[in-house]
Amino acid sequence: MAQTILPTDPRLVWYGAVSLETRDNWTMPWRIPHQKRTLFYPGLVERAAMPAGVRIAFRSDTASLAGHSMPFPEMSPIDLYCDGDFFGSVDLAESSDFHFSGLPPGEKVIELWLPQFGEFRLHHLVIDTQATLTAFHDSRPRWITYGSSITQCRTAYSPSRTWPGIVARDRGYNLTGLGFGGQCHLDAMIARMIREMAADFLSICVGINIYGSGSLNQRSFGQAMIGFVHLLREGHPETPLVVMSPIYAAHRETEVNGAGFTIQAMREEVEQAVDALRAQGDEHIHYVNGLEIFGADCAHLLPDDLHPNADGYELMGQNVSREVAGRFFA
Repeated sequence: MAQTILPTDPRLVWYGAVSLETRDNWTMPWRIPHQKRTLFYPGLVERAAMPAGVRIAFRSDTASLAGHSMPFPEMSPIDLYCDGDFFGSVDLAESSDFHFSGLPPGEKVIELWLPQFGEFRLHHLVIDTQATLTAFHDSRPRWITYGSSITQCRTAYSPSRTWPGIVARDRGYNLTGLGFGGQCHLDAMIARMIREMAADFLSICVGINIYGSGSLNQRSFGQAMIGFVHLLREGHPETPLVVMSPIYAAHRETEVNGAGFTIQAMREEVEQAVDALRAQGDEHIHYVNGLEIFGADCAHLLPDDLHPNADGYELMGQNVSREVAGRFFA
């Protein structure tokens, strides 16, 4: 008879999750402290309930792996990796059950990359009857990246092929992905949360949500950025930190929003804020122009003139790996 593994089993490690909520028959990963969710903006809470970048990892010699989760509309797939190699992907949009068979023989590190869109509430996993099961302790450098829907990457091919997923796998990082669709507004609660988390590298991609909602203007945007970074620095005084301005944004480049900003002007504000912080002695903060990552020549990969398609996220991953990780995360 196969072994049923509860999601609370300590041999399962939920990497990339900030907290875990457990009820009588399921466990759900969160990307904020779920016990304090009433202190966060409701729209952000909705996105933080989606486990973009979260992986369930363990060691086992099982030849098969199955699981049952609660259904959620428009759920992204789930990916399986064995010893760092892609094994397969299962579409969860129509069924909340998943099954993988024919896994490589012998003990291996198994990683389940959870959906980047949709809540994921796990009832249990199932492995072979006599299979071993031990915890996997990931000692790779910890990278936290914060951003918008362009960091959450709903339209990526699968959860491990978001641009943060591509960078993490390419560079060998232990990822915590804080991409919140529509909700990257330099919230102080997010900065305070990151301040308390372990990190070897930090990155921020900021601007597009602030432009879209007009949540900050020319008076407040640069100051909010500086304040956000100062909160991070209370916990990470010398951690390499990259601040990236928006990628190419079609008509928004020159179209003035309700707060008096264009995307071009926002890039200037981001760069000026980073320059000011460096001038005050922060030698570990770096600016990257989003156009170096995804410029006007990539416009054909923006089907809605805002979000990259799956191929666009692949390209972003390659470029961030080279222009951000390769340059600043030594």
